[in-house]
Amino acid sequence: MATIEDEIKLIEDEIRNTKYNKATSGHIGKLKAKIARLKDDAVSRAMASSGSGEGYSVKKSGDGTVVLVGFPSVGKSTLLNKLTNTESESAAYAFTTLTVVPGSMEHKGANIQILDIPGLIAGAAMGKGRGKEVIGVVRGADLILLLGDVYNEKHINVLIKELYDAGIRLNKEKPDITISKRGYGGLRFNTVGNSSLDLDDIRPLLADNKIVNADILIRGEVTQDDFIDAMFGNRVYIPAFFAINKVDLVDKETLDQIDKDVTKRFGRPPIMLSAVSGYNIETLKDEIFNQLGFIRIYMKPVGGKPDLEEPLIIREPATVEAVCMKLHRDFVEKFRYAKVWGPSVKHDAQRVGLAHGLIDGDILTVVTRP
Repeated sequence: MATIEDEIKLIEDEIRNTKYNKATSGHIGKLKAKIARLKDDAVSRAMASSGSGEGYSVKKSGDGTVVLVGFPSVGKSTLLNKLTNTESESAAYAFTTLTVVPGSMEHKGANIQILDIPGLIAGAAMGKGRGKEVIGVVRGADLILLLGDVYNEKHINVLIKELYDAGIRLNKEKPDITISKRGYGGLRFNTVGNSSLDLDDIRPLLADNKIVNADILIRGEVTQDDFIDAMFGNRVYIPAFFAINKVDLVDKETLDQIDKDVTKRFGRPPIMLSAVSGYNIETLKDEIFNQLGFIRIYMKPVGGKPDLEEPLIIREPATVEAVCMKLHRDFVEKFRYAKVWGPSVKHDAQRVGLAHGLIDGDILTVVTRP
């Protein structure tokens, strides 16, 4: 009996063997949607079958959550220990980590939660290995650190494929697509800006998903794959970056080649580090801070001096309203105005409203009604 993987492969072969043009775009789209549905169903079944296993329900904490994703034995547990002083068991054999181990990293005033999860393997999204238990944890991350080592860096693309199959889109903005179902009236299709998709491209996809009456609005350039994702509605869009561990175990020529290979394949260089020796750990901490989009806002009480020792950490895009909400919602409800000193204003002590955008290093005073 054919497995889901076999069925998916047959459809993928048909897509590869079908020449793409305007006449075949609808058919190819239906095939892509069928693959997406098969993968989605398989992942859903795997997630449901895993239950709520011990160690896999982790409450998010701190200013942001980073998940370490890699194959078994690439050094995730050792790296967690180095970043957070958490005692996650590490050893030179696969699957040392059997549960999700959380740690807390303090850096530049930010409290960042780091999660060490069991290593992923090929087929993890479909439930192989411990993939079914950890996919849900990864989907809830604010940032993903894809960790390889000098012996398996060529396999990072396998990790990316597993995350993609689980509905996780890396380093991609969520496409601006709205599908509003209606009870009658057929399909009404509108675009804002340049879009290569038209109604003929998406009508077969909608029909295949039993959507015959709907208002569709697309803003900006989107692909057929983006539209399929929007139909399913359960994709998550998470920033990610790469690091290569154990660089102290090979020579410089090998490291240069790894750096060149990873940069060529993924469009950005990896951070080369050694979790054991601590090499480049501070660089990694800085990159985590930057990738999370943190900025530091220094609060100044009315008539007082600013607290320059303990900044308020907030993620971009940051507004006065976002700061008020982080402090307490009463600051929004009783808000009168704010004063800002720093790079986001034309002059010091400038009065601003809730919508004002803040920049790293700003000093802020919030004035409220009694």
